[in-house]
Amino acid sequence: MTAVSAVSGALGAHIVWDWNGTLLHDIDAVMAATNASFAELGFAPLTLERYRELYVVPVPNFYARLMGRLPTDDEWLLMDATFHRHYWARAEHAGLAEGARELLDGWRTAGLTQSLLSLAPHEKLVPLVRRHGIDGHFLRVDGRVGPSHTSKAGHLVRHMAALEETGVTAARTVLIGDAVDDALAAAHVGARAVLYTGGSHSRRSLESAGVPVVDTLADAVRTARELAG
Repeated sequence: MTAVSAVSGALGAHIVWDWNGTLLHDIDAVMAATNASFAELGFAPLTLERYRELYVVPVPNFYARLMGRLPTDDEWLLMDATFHRHYWARAEHAGLAEGARELLDGWRTAGLTQSLLSLAPHEKLVPLVRRHGIDGHFLRVDGRVGPSHTSKAGHLVRHMAALEETGVTAARTVLIGDAVDDALAAAHVGARAVLYTGGSHSRRSLESAGVPVVDTLADAVRTARELAG
């Protein structure tokens, strides 16, 4: 885990940003990689609509929804390797979500803090964030270290424990993400969540989490400020 930079200013509301499907608009790369991984086992390609209706974390459970069973160990290794090979070939060319750069800058300028938490591999995440020139906005950037089928709750626990040293508290923290798993992780640590429809889940799926659901990152930040109080 890496502390990328410190952000000065009065401690108040804190945003934990998700990366894939939230700050990074990578849904095209995700769909291409997902369909490539399913093609390895002879499955037909998914539409974006069906993908969003069925997607769930941990990822093997998502595969089970489509296959009617959990993948075998060998199938999982094959599909996981295929997904990551195709995804990272495309992710380098994915841009930030609309308005993301300005929102990050505005939050920091207001003297508020933010961090980034992702299940993307840490060694790939940090250089990509730096290439987009936004690493200086975050107290921490933490990617995944360990198996790719990890859920976000335990990852967020470690992230928040590290942030406590800077004065960030879960009670004033809002996680902005694009998956039901983000809301579950936030609840696990006593934080709040706002879910954004631009990523991996359908609106109907996101609304099942019982937290605010928005269609733009601008609305997500506005709602986060209100929730953090």
